[in-house]
Amino acid sequence: MMKIKEIIVVEGKDDTVAIQRAVDADTIETNGSAISEETIERIKLAKEKRGVIIFTDPDFPGEKIRKTITERVPGCKHAFLPRKAAIAKNGKGIGVEHASVEDIRQALKNVYEETTEWKEEITFDELVAAGLIGGELAKKRRQHLGEILKIGYTNGKQLYKRLQVFQISKETFYAALEQVLQEEANDE
Repeated sequence: MMKIKEIIVVEGKDDTVAIQRAVDADTIETNGSAISEETIERIKLAKEKRGVIIFTDPDFPGEKIRKTITERVPGCKHAFLPRKAAIAKNGKGIGVEHASVEDIRQALKNVYEETTEWKEEITFDELVAAGLIGGELAKKRRQHLGEILKIGYTNGKQLYKRLQVFQISKETFYAALEQVLQEEANDE
């Protein structure tokens, strides 16, 4: 079984159970999006001692938790689960707890590390020109791009920021964009 050195921050007990089915790892549970000061302190200590991977649900509350932790404990690593891998079998609910063992392992193999030294590789204008911001296909394209790059679903601003923070190269970005556009053309 894959062993994870870092402590994984998840939302709740069911997420911990799912993670521990997939990998040998320790977790910290936020117990919702109103993260207590005590939990933030535990995350700070975990980051100092072993490192932290933030692995929240691919939904609005999960993104809120990710953003809160990123602001309060900079320099964490991030794992992202595609939305379609996190949907409950009955279609009601979305979360890490619904993901397969393989999807969880895949997300944890493709962890991104934050950087505070922002170097703009891809400009906001390039995202607009690529049809990822504005336009009727933008949301669908961002979702597909997020899956390919393993950075999760984002709105336009979040995409711009994640591309910088995770230092996605121009080459990697344009290769993924080409794949999105190619698959889009094949669907038509």
